[in-house]
Amino acid sequence: MRIAVTGGAGFIGSNFIHHILKKYPTYKIVNIDNLTYAGNLNNLKSISKHKNYKFAKVDICNRKKVEQVIKNCDWIVHFAAESHVDRSIESADVFTLTNVLGTQVLLDAAVRYKIKKFIHVSTDEVYGSRKKGYFKESDILNPSSPYAASKAASDLMVMAYRTTYGLPVMITRSSNNFGPRQYPEKVIPLFVTRLMNNKKVPLYAKGENVRDWIFVEDNCCAIDLVAHKGKIGEIYNICTNNHLSNINLTKKILRRMTKSQSMIQNVKDRLGHDFRYAVSNAKLSKLGFKPKYSFEQGLDLTIDWYTQKS
Repeated sequence: MRIAVTGGAGFIGSNFIHHILKKYPTYKIVNIDNLTYAGNLNNLKSISKHKNYKFAKVDICNRKKVEQVIKNCDWIVHFAAESHVDRSIESADVFTLTNVLGTQVLLDAAVRYKIKKFIHVSTDEVYGSRKKGYFKESDILNPSSPYAASKAASDLMVMAYRTTYGLPVMITRSSNNFGPRQYPEKVIPLFVTRLMNNKKVPLYAKGENVRDWIFVEDNCCAIDLVAHKGKIGEIYNICTNNHLSNINLTKKILRRMTKSQSMIQNVKDRLGHDFRYAVSNAKLSKLGFKPKYSFEQGLDLTIDWYTQKS
C-alpha cells in the first residue's frame, strides 16, 4: 500500500503519518507539503529516515508536480489546507486558492491515475452553528467564515468528482482537534505557550462560544478506520462529545498550569463568530469507532508535550 498524504508536515497530517507507520509497517507514505508557516518537518524528524517514508515539497496547486508524486500511489489522504479562521477573515484569497483549487488539482490527478481511494479531511465548521441538537452528514452546509466556506466548497467538489467521474472518495468532518505538534495560533497551544511565558491569554468576548474537542490521535484513528472500513461515496462526522464553552476550556488550562483567572484578557469578539459546533458521530460509531482519550487525558498529554519541547 502506497499512500500520498497531503499536508503531512502540519498538525493532523504529521500525527496521521506517525500513526500509520507505527500501525502498518508495510505501508509506504509520501508526504506532500509546501511547508507554509504551519508546516514543520521537525514534526517528522523521528521518522525522516524511515525506509517507508518520503517527503516531497510540492504546492498542491502545481498540477505537474502533483501528478509526478501521486501517479504510483494507491490512496490519497488529503489534509493540506489553510485552516485558521482569523487569517481567513483578514484575507480569504489563499484559502480559496489552496482549499478549493488545490483540492481540484488533486482530484484531477486522482482521476487521471485511477487512485483507489481519495479520503478528504474536512471540518465540522462547514455546517455552521446551531444552538441545540447535532448536525448529521446529510444536513445542508451553512458555513460562516471564509475558511469554512472554502472547506465546504472543497467538500462539494469532492462529491461532484464522485458523481461525474466515479472517483472513489470519502469525506471526514471532525470537531476541533488538539494535541502535540499543533502550530501555536489555535486556542489550546496558543494559551499554553503564552502561559508558559507568563503572558495573559486572549479570550473572545465572554467566552460563551461552545466547541467539541477531540484529541488528535483519536481523529487519526477515526480517519484510519474510515479509510479501511468506510463506504465509498460516504461522509463521516468525527467527534468525541467533549463540548466546552471557551471560558470553561480556558479555566481547565489555567488549573492544569496552576495559573489564576487573572491571566484571562477578554478581547473583542471575532467577526461572524459561530456560537456552537456540534455533530453526531452515530454513523462513525457503527463502523466501530470509540475514542481512547478523555479531554483531560488529552490536555495533560498536550501540555506536557509543549512544556517538554521548550
